[in-house]
Amino acid sequence: MPNFRLFTISNVIAMTATWMQRIAQGWLVLQLTDSVAAVGVTVAMQFTPMLLFGLLGGVVVDRYSKRMLLMITQSAASVLSLTLAVLTLSGVVEVWQVWVIAFVLGLVTVIDNPTRQVFVNEMVGPQFLRNAITVNSSAFQLGGLVGPAISGLLIVAVGAGWSFAINGIACLVTVLALVLLDTTALHRKPPTPRSKGQLREGLRYVLATPTILWPLVMMSFLSVFALNMPVLLVAFAGDIFAAGAGGYGLFNSLVAVGALTGALASTRRVTIRLRTVIFCGGVWALIQASLGLMPTQLAFGVVLVASGMANQFFFMACNPLVQLSSNVRIRGRVMSVYVLVLLGGQALGSPLMGWLIEHFGAHTGMLVSGLVPATAAVTIAIVLARRHQLTWDWRGGRPGRWRIRRR
Repeated sequence: MPNFRLFTISNVIAMTATWMQRIAQGWLVLQLTDSVAAVGVTVAMQFTPMLLFGLLGGVVVDRYSKRMLLMITQSAASVLSLTLAVLTLSGVVEVWQVWVIAFVLGLVTVIDNPTRQVFVNEMVGPQFLRNAITVNSSAFQLGGLVGPAISGLLIVAVGAGWSFAINGIACLVTVLALVLLDTTALHRKPPTPRSKGQLREGLRYVLATPTILWPLVMMSFLSVFALNMPVLLVAFAGDIFAAGAGGYGLFNSLVAVGALTGALASTRRVTIRLRTVIFCGGVWALIQASLGLMPTQLAFGVVLVASGMANQFFFMACNPLVQLSSNVRIRGRVMSVYVLVLLGGQALGSPLMGWLIEHFGAHTGMLVSGLVPATAAVTIAIVLARRHQLTWDWRGGRPGRWRIRRR
């Protein structure tokens, strides 16, 4: 599939540059303010638009050409990144400017993120959707492996500004790749015609489908508490281990090493079940909580790799289950809810974790980030079992398995 190969190559470049910008942005705000809470506000500014407008984004995705939407959003992202690069490299950047650009970039993400989720299906069709999701996730984690390391080196050598410039150029590379795609080979679905109640229709569909609803409930707890690594790792790199910008980039790269390994290992999974999503979410949360107990930087780094692996086992079960459980006609709206929970939760959780760290310390913040979603996983499993939607099968001495029962 030439289209998917071309898009994947551009995606690896884009994800590497995106991770570079994330690392540089967090460290720049820490330098400007000397406040972990301010780093949390930065993350919140970028994800709050998804919390406010994410559902409307899904309606837009279902109505218009996915390729054209991505070309528009990536062009806008390029302008924003290059603007931040100019401000930083000229030495006039202030924290409020970083927050404004982060917020506007978040508005772009409202359309860009769910469009990416659905566009994969248009490139490969339903037969290869799960494999394509795995490849996309691997590209994201490969970028997460390389990007933080490069960004950490650049910050030490020449400052944060060049990371923003590289991301701006990478967005233009994505636009070029979209222009070069063979549009005749796309598995296009007819746009959903404009009508009343489309937003409510999407929400009702999510609430009525257990294999969509419960993964999103689990993800909401993980998003608010566990997916705030930029805030948590800034504190551990700066205050606990005194590792500086290089250490901060290294910590993020270690998470990506584990995540890339987890993404590749997930390709061996033959079936996806609801119990897998809940179980993987709980294991990831427990591993993350244990990071708050690590006494040395070496032990911390090893568990970061394990956390990254568990993170990816969860997402490689959750994302395909949600997509494959949704009707193609309504998938844009379903995935907008998915992205709303994923990114909107971080908008709520990042300031909360920043406040916890500043008042109770980084170790306490890390413990809370894992123990709360771990408790949620146990609670969800109990609720499903009592509703007879999740039961244990025991068959003649062979290992049992959890399964979901639909009503």
